[in-house]
Amino acid sequence: MIKNRILDILYENKGNYILGTDLASDLEVSRTEIWDNIQSLKNDGYVIDSSPKSGYRLIKAPDLLLPYELKRNLKTEYIGREIHYFREVDSTNDFAKELAEEGAEEGTIILAETQRRGKGRLGKRWISPPGGVWMTIILRPTISPVNASQLTLVTGVAAAETLKDELNLDVGIKWPNDILIDEKKVCGILTEVNAKIDAIDYLVVGIGIDANVDIDLFPPQLREGATSLKTELNKDIQRVKLVQRFLENFEGIYNELNQGKLSDILGEWRRFSKTIGSYVEVKKQLGEIVKGEAIGINNKGALILELDDGTLRRIISGECTHTHGKK
Repeated sequence: MIKNRILDILYENKGNYILGTDLASDLEVSRTEIWDNIQSLKNDGYVIDSSPKSGYRLIKAPDLLLPYELKRNLKTEYIGREIHYFREVDSTNDFAKELAEEGAEEGTIILAETQRRGKGRLGKRWISPPGGVWMTIILRPTISPVNASQLTLVTGVAAAETLKDELNLDVGIKWPNDILIDEKKVCGILTEVNAKIDAIDYLVVGIGIDANVDIDLFPPQLREGATSLKTELNKDIQRVKLVQRFLENFEGIYNELNQGKLSDILGEWRRFSKTIGSYVEVKKQLGEIVKGEAIGINNKGALILELDDGTLRRIISGECTHTHGKK
């Protein structure tokens, strides 16, 4: 795209003016095409100073998760090399599944500034206002379908490590899929799999991060248990940089999974866990509530509870709530 090539030159010369004639010559297009593409970049949110005598100068990039910006300085081999970006979409997970059905390559990501029908676990709605990171990654792992929940563990570790290392936040993981700051949810994960009996066709993993989100935009019933990176740090964060670091971390940990290093990943998950060692209630899909002390997870991502009578119970899925003791 000519726009991207213009951006390359503007970034290489950031702070300095570039004549329109020089841009046209370098890119072998007309000055009118340069002007049209500069206007398009301005419409995208780029702040570009224009002067008839001096030419064009890049002042500032927009606070948007634009593919060009994400791919600049992204140090991955395949995660995020193909990006589908929307200002608004119904659901990044749903769109990802459509692309996966059509044969999209592993590592393709879908990003949106907002979602109209964001999805949470167990059919819940995921609120997706502007300022967040609403993203889905298409994967085609070689693991058995019964181990698909391992991808939720991989994603949780990647998200926790990114927030800790990049923003110096004290984060933890609540089983199975929430990233917490002081017991308040800042990130959620939704893994959906399409598989045959013995093989995964594709898997999509959705990540929602309340980055520069105004918590007051959430419904009243959600505000108490939610937070955002902006709220915790009292400033806006650089979303592009955050997503780049997450994708790099994710690719590294996902590669470890494919190399058979699950025990290392489980060790990291346990290090971040806020659930292990806590007394919890888990509400299962059919309404059953199981209570006990969380003593660990197994290699399939199932939570191991010690019930009040001392017996052990393996929980594959459910809605987990931390409580303050036996009831």
